Amino acid sequence: MSVPTISTARLTLRPLRTEDLDAFGTILGDPIGMSFYPHPFSHDESLAWIERDIARYAELGFGHLAVELDATGDLIGDCGPTILDIDGVDEVELGWHIRRDLWSQGYATEAAIATRDWVFDGLGLERLVSLVRPENMASCRVAEKIGMTIERAIERRGVGHLIYAMTALDRSL
Repeated sequence: MSVPTISTARLTLRPLRTEDLDAFGTILGDPIGMSFYPHPFSHDESLAWIERDIARYAELGFGHLAVELDATGDLIGDCGPTILDIDGVDEVELGWHIRRDLWSQGYATEAAIATRDWVFDGLGLERLVSLVRPENMASCRVAEKIGMTIERAIERRGVGHLIYAMTALDRSL
């Protein structure tokens, strides 16, 4: 199964590639944009992120996708599914990052809806979660806007998180 390119009203989502490193590294290296992570990512950590997703495409048939703004062609973030161990259970987790100067314009929600639908319709998976820090209100809103609800609170690596979850059937409710 090949990883698709997905078009939305304003965005193109496509597989990440190593040539994305400069633009993507700027996003993952932004201390404010990455304030809900243990630290901003270095150049090497950003490259490792891309390389892990490239490996996931081959192994799983999915991973985070680059998010490009159609109006400019700029890479403005990533969004997509990955496998995350949550309390000993492998879950398909939907995550997103959008360049900070473009926050609050609906890009994360638009990308998350497109990748949510790919997970359910294209990949045929039945459940999707997002791991969000409770103080990250913007990401909490994105999870809620795409139909997720809080399933439970957990502690991960000594930090509190909310598990937002939904099933394919939840989209029709």
